[in-house]
Amino acid sequence: MLQTAARSKRSTTKRTAASAEATAAKPAHERFLEAFRWMLLARTMEEKLVSLYRGGHITGGVYIGKGQEAVSVACGLFLEKNDIFAPLIRDQAGRSAFGEPLVDVARTYLGSRLGPMRGRDGNIHRGRPRDNQLAMISHLGAMVSATVGALMAKRFKGEKNFVGLTAIGEGGMQTGSCHEGMNLAAVEQVPLVVVATNNHYAYSTSNEREFACHDLIERAIGYGFEGYGLDGTDLTACLDVIGSAVKRARAGRPPQLVVASILRLSGHGEHDDASYVTAEVKRQPFAQDCLKLAEKTIVDLKLVNAETLQSWHEDAAAQVDEAIATAQKEPAPEADKEDWSAISTRELLDQFQ
Repeated sequence: MLQTAARSKRSTTKRTAASAEATAAKPAHERFLEAFRWMLLARTMEEKLVSLYRGGHITGGVYIGKGQEAVSVACGLFLEKNDIFAPLIRDQAGRSAFGEPLVDVARTYLGSRLGPMRGRDGNIHRGRPRDNQLAMISHLGAMVSATVGALMAKRFKGEKNFVGLTAIGEGGMQTGSCHEGMNLAAVEQVPLVVVATNNHYAYSTSNEREFACHDLIERAIGYGFEGYGLDGTDLTACLDVIGSAVKRARAGRPPQLVVASILRLSGHGEHDDASYVTAEVKRQPFAQDCLKLAEKTIVDLKLVNAETLQSWHEDAAAQVDEAIATAQKEPAPEADKEDWSAISTRELLDQFQ
């Protein structure tokens, strides 16, 4: 029965409170399999984007999350429709789990006018604000402040039972905006979860040149957060720790800080060969591939058979090919015909005409 249910579980484009609650209530092995499929879809999509970039079909950069999909998927999987999610450029697994249609990813990278950003603003700043997925700001530490502001706005409007989760890298944690946002979150006691992925390098800057504390989780007590560390290559740990942090924030506990240790298995972007990563670092336990480890767990524990696992790989590839093919057929913006006003501005203007 497990294999049949798993095989029929294709990507969804909407996250609802019911689906998030169902995820949390699932037996651990079923939740693990669901998360693995989102990770597999994200990896497959990003490998396709890399291929398109190298073939000259994508203008701008491509920044992938290879090696941190386990952390990312756990960020999106436990959130409900009314929650705020502020993912970063390497959070495709979490974005998909939260409900972002795969075709919108393809549309943004390929410059389709039908995408969420209407072919504007580069290829990484996409968001779905009406669905509570914030568009990424380039100054990455700023997403903490933006999420805190969104949570305070929901509180002012009298809304209940919501949380906000923002992802950040250890480099972004050194910015002033991050410090200000975390301080305000603790002072105002907003239901915030900050998931920091320590890649051990902020671009080419190693941890030793980024911060002086032994572990970033030590900052939690200073801010007034509850803090938890985890192995970001271990999908089970990511689901347990991040899922519990979301639950605690929703229950009214202090803001939550989760720090996951990984090594991204690619450069800062596809223009970067990551030659600064030392051989010693690559031999560390945190340098393992979380997707391969998760698949090995599935095989070792016989959670599904080999045929089902292969069908999941094929299904992910088919979904990616369909999304790319759709976006490639769609028109790009025409500068002389485009209405360049923001949607919100246009809607406000229409009210007074």
